[in-house]
Amino acid sequence: MNAQAIIRSLESEYLKSDLTQVEIGDTVKVGVVIQEGGKERVQPYEGVVIARRGAGINLSITVRKTFQGVGVERVFLLHSPRIANVQILRRSVVRRAKLYYLRQRVGKSARLKQRFN
Repeated sequence: MNAQAIIRSLESEYLKSDLTQVEIGDTVKVGVVIQEGGKERVQPYEGVVIARRGAGINLSITVRKTFQGVGVERVFLLHSPRIANVQILRRSVVRRAKLYYLRQRVGKSARLKQRFN
């Protein structure tokens, strides 16, 4: 058994099976587990997926939202125990793999056309 097979078998224990297929351009609500004092709560983070990176246990998405006129981006490791859930709110028509051009756009030009399928 080679080293890659051993690593893959160890990682398979930590893979989440209940994740939905998140694609570029989707508007998602990511439930992030926040620890405050001794308590834990789930805080939603809603925005557009502008990038997807990695595979398997290293799969991560970059989610962008505009908060009080300022663009905020956050990278989430999808198989992390800190991610409670990922809910897809809306799918959009996109023609590229990374939507970094949205960083320069504001207002109506930053909108994406909705996909119905």
